[in-house]
Amino acid sequence: MEKSIYLALLRGINVGGRNIIRMTDLRDCFEDMGFRDVVTYIQSGNVVFSSAQESPELPERMIEAGLSRRFGYDAMTIVLSQAQMKGIVEEAPAGFGMEKEEYRYDVMFVKDHITPAGVIEQIMLNSEVDRVWAGMSVIYASRLIRLASRSRLTRIMSLPVYNQITIRNWNTTVKLYELMRTDR
Repeated sequence: MEKSIYLALLRGINVGGRNIIRMTDLRDCFEDMGFRDVVTYIQSGNVVFSSAQESPELPERMIEAGLSRRFGYDAMTIVLSQAQMKGIVEEAPAGFGMEKEEYRYDVMFVKDHITPAGVIEQIMLNSEVDRVWAGMSVIYASRLIRLASRSRLTRIMSLPVYNQITIRNWNTTVKLYELMRTDR
């Protein structure tokens, strides 16, 4: 049976002393749910795994239910296929991630039922500091480092839609895609 490779991005674990989950426990939980080849990356809830499922929707529901049950919190997870991650990395705006000394680069992953363009409409940006681009299932965001204190991107945390978003920096996003690749 052919296996598909997925990435689960967990929201809200090991942040600010809340929802503390050891990576070994997280890996065990995924294996207990029947996933294989489980690899965690850094403490912020990034899990690469394989599954016989052909679509990320079923693993996403299974993971949210399994994490909520095992760790006692309301889990929110975004599961992406290897092809989806390839698209996210390869379709980034031209030059995105290239001026690391001047800009901080983040990728905001949004749940399927939300459009990145719709989220962007809700954010009041500071045009001197903030830049955003809507991708297929993500928002690419950059902030000018020297004026970061003037950024309005952090105000996204006050929006109701924030509970349906998880954010990773560009370097982490690229590394996660590299961990998923089978052609290396």
